[in-house]
Amino acid sequence: MQSLTARQREELNHAIVEYLSSSGFTRTCQLFREEAKMPTEIDSKYSGLLEKKWTSVIRLQKKIMDLESKLSEAEKEFIGGAPTRDKRSPTEWIPRPPERFALKGHREPVTRVIFHPEFTLVCSSSEDATVKVWDYDSGVYEKTLKGHTNSVQDIAFDPSGKYLASCSADMTVKLWDFQSYECIRTMHGHDHNVSSITFMPSGDHLLSCSRDCTLKVWEVSTGFCKKTFVGHNDWIKMVRVTKDGSLLATCSKDHTIIVWNANQNDQSTNNSNQIRCTLKDHDHTVECIAWAPESAYNSVVEAAEPTNNKDRSGPFLMSGSRDKTIKIWDVSVGTCLFTLIGHDNWVRGVCWHPGGKYVLSVSDDKTMRVWDIVNKRCFKTLEAHSHFCTSIDFHSRHPFVATCSVDQSIKIWECR
Repeated sequence: MQSLTARQREELNHAIVEYLSSSGFTRTCQLFREEAKMPTEIDSKYSGLLEKKWTSVIRLQKKIMDLESKLSEAEKEFIGGAPTRDKRSPTEWIPRPPERFALKGHREPVTRVIFHPEFTLVCSSSEDATVKVWDYDSGVYEKTLKGHTNSVQDIAFDPSGKYLASCSADMTVKLWDFQSYECIRTMHGHDHNVSSITFMPSGDHLLSCSRDCTLKVWEVSTGFCKKTFVGHNDWIKMVRVTKDGSLLATCSKDHTIIVWNANQNDQSTNNSNQIRCTLKDHDHTVECIAWAPESAYNSVVEAAEPTNNKDRSGPFLMSGSRDKTIKIWDVSVGTCLFTLIGHDNWVRGVCWHPGGKYVLSVSDDKTMRVWDIVNKRCFKTLEAHSHFCTSIDFHSRHPFVATCSVDQSIKIWECR
């Protein structure tokens, strides 16, 4: 043990005497004074000094333990073959803690978060009946869109970013001009909570699904409902469309996913000929779905057939469920290729990494997870929010991920 200097020894002795005296150890204090040849009066500057030194040591120990934990995690990543930051390709960039911004302003849980396709903006919808616009590059609040009279459940941009669509528990769909922030159209037709919305890739039609068990196609220019799809027998939670607009997918509280042929010009009332396939493998409500980008096809095929690369051409679909699992499906044959297991609660949001090697998910277990597709394992877990996570979005061109939560916050994560 390193010896103390004369000054350090004097300070320690004074601090010990002050501690013994203030704690009522009179005899011990007197004996210590005599043996250490201490004066009878102790300067007030030594009051509480021993306790302060002790608590600062504990804080330092905690910091050391935290740093050791981070070092251990970095070592595992290095040993596991992960490239160092300088050598890591943008296709392998993943969100790293801490978050770049925590955006707060909603008064109720945040239900959805999406990036604008062109501007450095992110939009969030909330149970407080509003949509808020933020600048994710600076963390600055921009605008609040008010018009709905109940919880806003989902939002979507058209491919150009000129229009924003929103849907709500007030049973309406609204179309907003994203330049003037004015509501230019309100669409009525659903008989219950409208839970999800998305644009067709052409931008001329909107898709919405509802707790009334229907999927509707709306003409953007007129607001007319062009077609209604019926097939689920319970609440439809989400609708998403392929990049080429040929297939639609809906997931439901009935534990199934239906893939539809997207021919909105077919006015027939018989929907059975438009159902491509029904996917049944989840054991609970299917909360979210996402179509795989072409960049992920090779990884999915390799993960599904590691020893026998079948001629799988896709399309592939990912789903997240209240059964705590994520499933990857081959829609061409209607089968589940593999299941990702690791979340401890409902999976509420899923998205594909633009690079195609990973998928990301958020859950009611308050975490965001990054999954290695080929190895079918959880690659990284981030403690994302202080309450249930509700949605996730990965920017298509820039290294940013957005998450939102019941804790009323939106977080922006930088990838590197």
